[in-house]
Amino acid sequence: MQIFIGSDHRGVSLKQKIIKNLKEDGFNIEDTKLQNNELDDYPDFAFEVGKNVIKNEKALGILICGNGIGISIAANKVKGIRCARVLNEEDVFKAKNHNGANIIALPGDLSIDKAMEIVNVFISTKSASEERHLKRINKIIKYENGEYNEL
Repeated sequence: MQIFIGSDHRGVSLKQKIIKNLKEDGFNIEDTKLQNNELDDYPDFAFEVGKNVIKNEKALGILICGNGIGISIAANKVKGIRCARVLNEEDVFKAKNHNGANIIALPGDLSIDKAMEIVNVFISTKSASEERHLKRINKIIKYENGEYNEL
């Protein structure tokens, strides 16, 4: 499985630990090409990871910034991305299984143990398959494509 990962300067330490753990587990991990520095901007990392996930249909993405909120908002501007900021295993399970998340966003101050628990659930959780979840995900996709406007 291919996993794209990126972070702004506030998530570099956690990102490097996640990469190390996932590579040890045999996953194909691709870090962003952008360089981190104190003046970097989280949207740039979100856009790069989002575009890569879209190009690679079965890929997943992991994003990290100070609190995970800003980078998730930016990622969701990439057409086809459903990114959720998650803080625990229940969040990440529902994000992927109920909402079709293909990227998760984490806060940079999570412990590596907690982050890996979340990441492992993200990787192992099956995508949405229940009709009620698929119906809602498809509404989001149609709206994003300008095909749904039953408000």
